Amino acid sequence: MSVASAFAGMSRVAPVLFRAGCPDCRARFELAASALRLAIGASSRTTFYSFTCPECGSAVRKPAGERIVELLTGGGVRTLRLYASV
Repeated sequence: MSVASAFAGMSRVAPVLFRAGCPDCRARFELAASALRLAIGASSRTTFYSFTCPECGSAVRKPAGERIVELLTGGGVRTLRLYASV
């Protein structure tokens, strides 16, 4: 089976965009999954996502609850686990 035949009939998938806001300059914008990073720690205090504001260049870090983690991982955001699994 060739690669072309394996993927024949599949439609093109639009990239996932996430709405975000900068607490420094108050800009609102959409970011691709590649512009975000998710860090999952051992507690809610150490689980967060981060990005650089495209308007002012500030490094932004926001807490990520269970639902945010689910949405970001499902949308292809790169994830770093900050704790060792047992």
